[in-house]
Amino acid sequence: MATKPIILLDDGGVMSDNRLRGSQWQRLVGEFFMPRLGGEAVAWSEANRIYTAYLFEATNWQTRVQATPNYRDFERVYWLDWLGGMCQFVGVKAPSEEECIELARQAEAYITPRVRASFPGAIEAIRELHIQGYEMHTASGESSIHLQNYLQGMGVREYFGHLYGSDLVGMLKEWPAYYERLFADSGITPSSALIVDDSPRNLAWARDLGAMAVLVSAQHEALDGMFCIRSLAELPELVQHLA
Repeated sequence: MATKPIILLDDGGVMSDNRLRGSQWQRLVGEFFMPRLGGEAVAWSEANRIYTAYLFEATNWQTRVQATPNYRDFERVYWLDWLGGMCQFVGVKAPSEEECIELARQAEAYITPRVRASFPGAIEAIRELHIQGYEMHTASGESSIHLQNYLQGMGVREYFGHLYGSDLVGMLKEWPAYYERLFADSGITPSSALIVDDSPRNLAWARDLGAMAVLVSAQHEALDGMFCIRSLAELPELVQHLA
């Protein structure tokens, strides 16, 4: 590489451990909703565990994604189903639609700054990349608001520029156009970008646009046209070798 690439990092599965994050969400969901809607905190926690697993089951998720590809509409329907489903499980009356939307928004604003789920070595790697002079942004399927809060909790928000962000791109990270929109909005040329993700499918989309692709995989399997590392902690060494 003649110049340093611009690094775009995924969050869940790359910077943060989704399993650890999920268990913290369960506790915090109970902590937030019990005093507002009634029921027991442990019931809310269990409702979140069960209903979130149902929502993210592969077939259910794809059906939901195909039905509402626009992110704003998707988020609204998701919030209504998420809170409504948990209310039914806990045995409390669900609020009106608009109240559900507002409560779900408040819950996320309460929970996300309190989560601490970074992978070992991830924070140190991000700081080292900043010291080495790399420009960094996110390329995540989460919302920019979640990313803002998670990165602040990690103490690394200052090292990132744009927090993409399905809400900023305007679509879920479920189609190749996600990266097309990201590059168009940011002004970053694909050939100058290094995308780090735990999804080979997503990386193939970015690679086909001309970006360098780095797969984070514990199996450490080499894929066509991609670099592979076991964890984000290995990224500073990889980019030094590329340079």
